[in-house]
Amino acid sequence: MHGFWTFARRMLRHRRLLVPAMIMAAISAGGLGAGLLGMLTVLKQLFPEQAQAAGQAPPPLQTLRVLGAGLSDRLHNLTGLRLPPEWIHALPDTRFTSVVWLMAVLGVLTVLGAAANFLHAYLSLTVISRTIADIRRDVFRRVVHLPLKTVLKVGTSNLTSRIIYDTATLGSGFNALLSRAVAQVTKGAAALLVALYVNVWLTVVALLVAPIVATIIRKLGKRIRRASRTALEGQAGLYQIASEALGGLRVVKVYTTERAEAGRFHRTNKAVVAQEFRVRTARALASPLVETITLFILGALVLFAVKRIDRGLLDARDVLFVLGALGVAGASLKPLTNIMNDIQQSAGAADRLAELLALDTEPGHGHKLAAIPEHSESIEFERVTLTYPGAGAPALSDVTLRIPFGQTVAFVGPNGSGKTTLLSLIPRLFDPDNGADGAGSGRVLIDGNNIRNYSVRSVRRQIAVVTQETVLFAGTIKANIAYGTESSVVTDEQIRCAARRARAEEFILQKPLGYDEPVGEDGAGLSGGQRQRIAIARAILRDPRILILDEATSMIDSGSEEKIAEAIAEFVGKSHGGRTCLIVAHRLSTVRNADRIVVMDAGRIADQGTHEELLARCEVYRQIARNQLFDRGS
Repeated sequence: MHGFWTFARRMLRHRRLLVPAMIMAAISAGGLGAGLLGMLTVLKQLFPEQAQAAGQAPPPLQTLRVLGAGLSDRLHNLTGLRLPPEWIHALPDTRFTSVVWLMAVLGVLTVLGAAANFLHAYLSLTVISRTIADIRRDVFRRVVHLPLKTVLKVGTSNLTSRIIYDTATLGSGFNALLSRAVAQVTKGAAALLVALYVNVWLTVVALLVAPIVATIIRKLGKRIRRASRTALEGQAGLYQIASEALGGLRVVKVYTTERAEAGRFHRTNKAVVAQEFRVRTARALASPLVETITLFILGALVLFAVKRIDRGLLDARDVLFVLGALGVAGASLKPLTNIMNDIQQSAGAADRLAELLALDTEPGHGHKLAAIPEHSESIEFERVTLTYPGAGAPALSDVTLRIPFGQTVAFVGPNGSGKTTLLSLIPRLFDPDNGADGAGSGRVLIDGNNIRNYSVRSVRRQIAVVTQETVLFAGTIKANIAYGTESSVVTDEQIRCAARRARAEEFILQKPLGYDEPVGEDGAGLSGGQRQRIAIARAILRDPRILILDEATSMIDSGSEEKIAEAIAEFVGKSHGGRTCLIVAHRLSTVRNADRIVVMDAGRIADQGTHEELLARCEVYRQIARNQLFDRGS
């Protein structure tokens, strides 16, 4: 529960709404208490006290005027002040009129209480919505700033589930606490105070049930919290399975694995239902168990009251009223069982969110870190080793490489040889493994500067990346080309120029809305080649000092590939200031045009040189050239 209360304290940030909400709850409860006292007066008007001895006449009825005079006398005895006589004479002096006045006052109190209830709920829900929005924002911000290693370890589906579902579950707990619990507790407390005012001992006997009920709620609450957390983790698994199956639906259908995917979903879904059943049992048991214990104690209370009435120690009207007031209090406090269960259920979500917020963020974002100078000399890898989370062997092992500024270097090698991983170290998507002494086991240097010592944003501003799996976002074509650049700095003409250089404008202008054509999820509505040309235009617009192309032309048609290659060659050429271009390629033409080829195998550099040099001396490269490198025309 610690995590839940930690998040609940965030609602205090909205005091301007929270304080009025509490005041409205108090007004509503005060109206209930005043109404109950008014009903006591009506009860005594309708049922005058029985004569204590046989043959005695009942005492005279107390009208509102008589009650007002008595109240004035009590006020005088306590404070020395009296109510104005004209106020007392304005009160009715007949039984019927007194009851009419009382009922009218009760009606006004009811309307005021309803208005206060509305305002309390309205303000409380506003506080809850804003608090959950703040928490959801903070959680998402933490997720996008997590190291990529952590994201891979936790899983994107798990993280998405926490951002969406866990915050919604936490919001249900806040609603139970602030909106429902406060309203019910204040009303129940008001009714209980009225019962104590009428008869202390009778009320105290009735309250013997409270410790028992509290124990039951606490025991069942722990079970609900544990089962709810497990159910939430299972729901994250469901989200992952559904995302994988639907995202790869083409593969699922081609390989006819619909039944296998449905079976995988069913097994996880069945496990989630089992945990939800544990929650169901505890929630279903709580209310009837509390009701049963309450009824037994109420029965004992009635027997106790009847005994004292027979002895003349209790007024039957007081007993009836106390039971009624306790009934109102019980009706108000009865929902607390389900409310506490809701809070316990949301506590599991709060724990998961707290764990996420406690994860270390990506290094390199400190405000005191200096910006790295503009790249103009070299990129160096010094004995870097990198192991992915859960992997049995490192993806990179003791790699050392120097790339002079302005060179175009192609990286080739078998699948899984570490090509993409090595280039991912430059924008610090990953950091080399730490050594036994806690220090880095390798360094990545730009112009001799260790990138760990500089702001990661300043490093990444000099880099543009185009990958084989093109990532486009919902929006327009223009917005996707300008993604990652300052919208106030980039002009429409610059966007169009980048599109032309990427050979993308020819298909963009064929769209009904041109550059303002909407792009669906994952680039829906565009072919694979069109998506990659937009990504290349995005990289050109960024005007980077380091360009990383990871199979960037793998989905370009043969007619456009040569033009794209010319555009990239022009873009990285010295006539445009020069850029370092690093390419992961399986195309022979790309490899031949590179200044140098780096051959990787099993996470190490096997050799480096030109195409002809490597063919002559490197067996790994000869196998790659024979089996993997190809041209469109071959």
